[in-house]
Amino acid sequence: MEYRKLPHGDEQISVIGLGTSSMGESNEKEIIATIQEAMQAGVNYLDLASGHAKTFAAIGKAIQGQREKVYLQIHFGANYVTGEYGWTTDLKTIQESIQWQLKMLQTDYIDFGFIHCIDEMRDLEMIQQSGVIDYILGLKQQGIVKHIGLSSHTPEIVHKFLDMQIIDMVMFSINPAYDYHHGEYAFGKSDERMALYQRCEKEEVGISVMKAFSAGQLLDQEKSPFPQALTRIQCLQYALDKPAVVTVLPGVRNRQDLKEILDYTKATNQEKDYTIISTFEAVEHQGKCVYCKHCHPCPKGLDIALINKYYDLALLGDELAKDHYLHLEKKPVIVCNVDIANSVAHSMSIKCKE
Repeated sequence: MEYRKLPHGDEQISVIGLGTSSMGESNEKEIIATIQEAMQAGVNYLDLASGHAKTFAAIGKAIQGQREKVYLQIHFGANYVTGEYGWTTDLKTIQESIQWQLKMLQTDYIDFGFIHCIDEMRDLEMIQQSGVIDYILGLKQQGIVKHIGLSSHTPEIVHKFLDMQIIDMVMFSINPAYDYHHGEYAFGKSDERMALYQRCEKEEVGISVMKAFSAGQLLDQEKSPFPQALTRIQCLQYALDKPAVVTVLPGVRNRQDLKEILDYTKATNQEKDYTIISTFEAVEHQGKCVYCKHCHPCPKGLDIALINKYYDLALLGDELAKDHYLHLEKKPVIVCNVDIANSVAHSMSIKCKE
């Protein structure tokens, strides 16, 4: 298992985490076995936006005695009073739900407290007016919440929270369909979504990825917006290659689903290669580097992905990125034939001069 450090913290987080939205479809014994098997495989990040109330007690039993080995992402706004998932912005209901979740999980602290599913300006206004943001900030001051996060599908909303400078992590939907404006939650154009990922990286706010398979559509040729189905491994790698992404949280129901997800940890570079999407007509090719490194190795030893990342961050005003670029061991050379150089460098976002 590979781990990535949370930018605003010391936590080393597994690149493959788990979503639990469908885990309640299994019985308690299977849920416990699935969580424990995942932890044995090195998974240490769990998202608790579950579809069913019974999932919480089962996970509490699964992590009993080893709570410190796992990071829990708990949602302020997910409500389970009916036994099934519900959404609320009412402060009193959220307070009661959080206390219930802590009790079921047999813990007294929250690693990542997420303001849940804010997709519209009206949602943001409601949680501000009801005091939800102040409530979670208060829990952080008390040490009950270690990090504050946000789950959203809307770039505009995420930017609003980034402006507040209160979040350490964003849960955002990233997959080839949404990034190229295909699907129910494909909010924002391709360049707007990439700009959001880049801003998160610049401001050192991590991203935990939801809906990496577009609710399974990308894995099914008949349902996919593309003419060819992608594999789980390709979708996971696609998300992990985006700026600021720390972990991807595919949903699993049982140990069989888990096994299919963990195949990623043994996959070859060829199995991870998703460059086939560049040939799909449904993809509006932007001519921009996405730092995937599938053009590597450069015969001259250039780190093309890193050069482009520094370039994009510098355009956003990141002075540190400029300095990092200047200290690279190898940089693009200046050539005399500008037209030829620029035609080659176009896909790299590098502008050559005489």
